[in-house]
Amino acid sequence: MRRLFGWAFDKEKERDLDILKKAQPFKGLSRKLLGKLLIDLIPKDYTAGETIFSEGDTGKALYVVMQGSVKIIKMTGQSEKILSTLGPGSYFGELAIINNSHRFASAVAEENTEVLIMYKAYFDDLIKGNSAISSRILLNLLESLSNYICINQVNEQSRSDT
Repeated sequence: MRRLFGWAFDKEKERDLDILKKAQPFKGLSRKLLGKLLIDLIPKDYTAGETIFSEGDTGKALYVVMQGSVKIIKMTGQSEKILSTLGPGSYFGELAIINNSHRFASAVAEENTEVLIMYKAYFDDLIKGNSAISSRILLNLLESLSNYICINQVNEQSRSDT
């Protein structure tokens, strides 16, 4: 039994399931559906300082930080501005699974980092074949995007008030 379902008994996989469970795009998914995602998503390691994607690149995937940290960097003139530093359970690049828009900023591994990658093509297949997962992810992403819009509106309003 353990041989057939070894991944289910693996402590690292348990940790990964716990991280996925906390990541906003996957909130509300059952452990069984998270397990399916964990099998299907692509793990990738980046070394400290390695660029995951660059500002202006065409978006192709959503990333979930499993270990390490990632800096989101925007070029402003000749200098870089760090917009955010993301740790385990954080995600980035989410607009790429909705459309193939260009990256607004760059993502760089701040330290040795492991991510899980959900490519747009995989997500498109989920929409066609697994509505339980895809509808939950879409609802979660819509919630996140609406929060971004609200925050940006508040920031714009406070700038115009000064």
